[in-house]
Amino acid sequence: MPFFRRFISRPGRLGVAEAHRRFRDGTAVLLDVREADEWQAGHIPGARHLPLSRLTSGAKVPGVYADSRLVLICRSGQRSQRAARLLREQGWDAVDVTGGMKAWAGQGLPVQSAAGAAGTVI
Repeated sequence: MPFFRRFISRPGRLGVAEAHRRFRDGTAVLLDVREADEWQAGHIPGARHLPLSRLTSGAKVPGVYADSRLVLICRSGQRSQRAARLLREQGWDAVDVTGGMKAWAGQGLPVQSAAGAAGTVI
């Protein structure tokens, strides 16, 4: 199996295309775990925001998502990987996006600012 295929299909991780497909078709909730300033500069329209800093200090994912698969994203994939692992330990069906928002934006997928204009990934 080629290296890139093993990397994309590692347990608990999704490539951008698969994350986008699951979010678009409604089979997953996209949860952005970046901090508020990053979210405000640019996030995925329709994503939910719950910073990793809040998760690690005990914040809970809203119960309305209890039957949902969570796809977590951050800037590069490091924080979302940590958040997904934490949530899986709590019993959530959670995976993270390899390459994060940088990869998402790099593939030309939508990013908007808090004001609704075109956003940037910081």
